[in-house]
Amino acid sequence: MRLYLTEHMDQRRLGRRRFFFFSAIFGLTSIATWFMADLLWRDGISVLEGALLGVFVILFAHVAAGFCTALVGFYVINRGGDSSRITATLRDDEDPPLASTAIVMPAFNEDVSRVFEGLRVVYRSVQETKKLEHFDFFVLSDSNQPNQWIQEEVAWTELCKQVGGFGKIFYRKRRQSINKKAGNVADFLRRWGRRYRYMIVLDADSIMTGKALVQLVALMEKNPQVGIIQTAPRIVNGETLFARIQSFASRLYSPLFLAGLNYWQQHEGNFWGHNAVVRIQPFMDHCSLPELPGREPFGGRILSHDFVEAALMRKAGWAVWLAGDIEGSYEEGPPTLIDSAKRDRRWCQGNIQHAWLLTTRGFRPASRFHLLMGVMGYVSSPLWLLFMVLSTIHVFSGVKATADVSGAADTTSLFGLILRVPEALTLFVFTMVLLFLPKIVSVVVTLGNREDAARFGGKQRLVISALLETLVSALLAPVNMVFNSKFVLFTLLGQGVAWVTQKRGVDDDGTDWREAIITHGGQTMFGLVWGISAYVLSPPFFWWLSPVLAGLVLSVPVSIFLSKAGFGRGAQRLGIFLTPEETTPPYELKRLEQNLAECYRHLPPFEPLRADYGLMQAVLDPYVNALHVALLRQRRPSEEAREWFVQLRERLLRDGPAKFATKEKMALLMDAESMIWLHRELWSCPAGSLAEWWRLAMRQYNVLTTAPTTALYR
Repeated sequence: MRLYLTEHMDQRRLGRRRFFFFSAIFGLTSIATWFMADLLWRDGISVLEGALLGVFVILFAHVAAGFCTALVGFYVINRGGDSSRITATLRDDEDPPLASTAIVMPAFNEDVSRVFEGLRVVYRSVQETKKLEHFDFFVLSDSNQPNQWIQEEVAWTELCKQVGGFGKIFYRKRRQSINKKAGNVADFLRRWGRRYRYMIVLDADSIMTGKALVQLVALMEKNPQVGIIQTAPRIVNGETLFARIQSFASRLYSPLFLAGLNYWQQHEGNFWGHNAVVRIQPFMDHCSLPELPGREPFGGRILSHDFVEAALMRKAGWAVWLAGDIEGSYEEGPPTLIDSAKRDRRWCQGNIQHAWLLTTRGFRPASRFHLLMGVMGYVSSPLWLLFMVLSTIHVFSGVKATADVSGAADTTSLFGLILRVPEALTLFVFTMVLLFLPKIVSVVVTLGNREDAARFGGKQRLVISALLETLVSALLAPVNMVFNSKFVLFTLLGQGVAWVTQKRGVDDDGTDWREAIITHGGQTMFGLVWGISAYVLSPPFFWWLSPVLAGLVLSVPVSIFLSKAGFGRGAQRLGIFLTPEETTPPYELKRLEQNLAECYRHLPPFEPLRADYGLMQAVLDPYVNALHVALLRQRRPSEEAREWFVQLRERLLRDGPAKFATKEKMALLMDAESMIWLHRELWSCPAGSLAEWWRLAMRQYNVLTTAPTTALYR
């Protein structure tokens, strides 16, 4: 069977696929536009109605694109799969030779135990494939907290000792955190990239099985024209109700959309930045990120680098594939609605920056479409809000006009027409079908396979979970709409974002009332004012608007309820929101859970020492001090810098670290001469000449010599 995997593939076949896909989007949008225009133009058209129609067309086209993706995905799955996929190039019994591959994991102030226990699981899994000699592992740290840095170094050493990983597992801490994650990976490639043919990028919360990693490299070796292969990571290890719902929804609905994406994009796919394999040489040659004109948030360095890198790879003629059918690729999601919004705030600015690149010379049409959909993923929220606000004004103006003439109720407004006019009801039903049919089809397809249904907890629990997920999604949709509208507005006003640590773990207490009220209070007030105004002026319109109002008004209690790990565990005991990764967990996920349960996350330090525990270890503990100095790059500071370091370290011993800024502590930790001097002087100086903090630290050192100093001691 011939495989269509390069640009020399049957272009007519790919052309037919894309013609069908985009024609379906155009056709559905045209039908909906005709119905909407017919409703609005019955008594002539005003500027307000013209604006309503324009926004409606954009939004419906976006909805239609998602529906058509799921539609062709169902077609592909129903006929037994797509022969034109990258994984079809490698037979199950084939064992091609592999090439040198770097597995890189950028980290920024992450949970040290989770990072290194996850790396341990990946390392052991690769080891069990008997292919370990082809892989090296790198933790690329940009952590900017002293405690975090020292914990990472000690954890790396202990991991290497326990698995025999010296020479296979490497740790690197950058001195200057330039350009965030993209700059971290780029710096690694400049220094060590030419030693490897491939790079597999993992996030700090990623887990990939050895089998999946070997398969990715084998696919790259089998297809020398491919530059990137992106897997579809499954969301796992959620404990809060919010995380469990997101994991369930992704696991149940994504197969349709992944199959649909691969159907029309083929070798012009996208890159999501992690859980993917990259061919290093073309990536280094062609995927250097450009500086955007102007200042942040629109200009400057590109935040969301992955979409752009995929477009640049395609521009250079290399294929980019989505391998959604590769098993063994996992990641963790944010535990609460507020944490999800914080992540979206950062992604929003990055995606809006892509608007600059839509007309870039040389980009392929498919790449432009990917960039456009990324922009629309956030711009659609303020457009939906604008559409509803314009609709509200349209209704209120109709009520006022009718009242001025006869005092009678409005009968000509948009939502009054929906109640009476068959065409309006048809448009409403048509829109609901596009929104909910993909979910219904996903459930039906899963129910049709007894084994698949059993992996979701059984048919009955699957249906109940899907219904509850739909209800929760309906409540969260207006909340996310307002969140993203606010993010887009802040970006347009020139407010950039800082690179913050993503919260991945779970706190049993969840979101507290204070945080929820501060975050969602404005949404609640907006919903109350909007709802009361709508009810006073037009009760029928209020009831049409009630699903949106309910989500806004209830945002505080809903956010708190979904953030509770106890409710998540309760749902798990009832068999609600189960996923195949829970009912039949892969060995790697079970191993990770067991390791985290058994290991010490860190030695709980004596409370007065907690804030500077890492610095204390690096100066006081001979083992940690020697390790830290050995990992530092030797540099020759200028005379002025040397004098400044002398003043800093003398002040540290005399006064303790309480009055030191974080930058000063990090500077001392980066200077090998200062770390050696501090350790020697601390142990040789009379106790009376030291700060009380250091005398207390030395008394507590006995604890350090009898208990673990890292998260990874067994």
